[in-house]
Amino acid sequence: MEGFERFSDRFARVLYWIAGIAIILMMLLTCADVILRLFRRPIPGTYELVCFFGAVAVGFAMAHTSNERGHVSVSLIVRLLPNRLQAGIETFTNLLSLILFALISWRSVLYASSLRASGEVSLTLKLPFYPFVYGIGIAAGAVCLVLIVDLVKSSTRLFFK
Repeated sequence: MEGFERFSDRFARVLYWIAGIAIILMMLLTCADVILRLFRRPIPGTYELVCFFGAVAVGFAMAHTSNERGHVSVSLIVRLLPNRLQAGIETFTNLLSLILFALISWRSVLYASSLRASGEVSLTLKLPFYPFVYGIGIAAGAVCLVLIVDLVKSSTRLFFK
């Protein structure tokens, strides 16, 4: 299990770096567009590219955020419960989250396949949508890997401690 955990950590970290690069590209593109608009030379398709980079930034940061437990959780009452009950609640939450992100990943891949088959592209730059939707599917799959590790840890605390 330790090797699987190391793999999911590294995969989440790589996606996190890609998300960071997407944010930097969003910033540089937006700044360049604003400056060039002063000279009446805006960059065509800036809005589309910023939207695509935003999808990459948000999607690819999810696994690392889950891994670092950076998501919002309300644990005020749960902390007052016995350890075994806390582990039970955490196991149940991890299982539901795993099911949700597995569905998101699966449906994203199916949707990307249909976008690819239909040849749908963006309006201005004519960029295909499907690579970005595949990216969201892969990112949700990475969240699933992190949640599997969390599920094993929480169920171990529930049943063996």
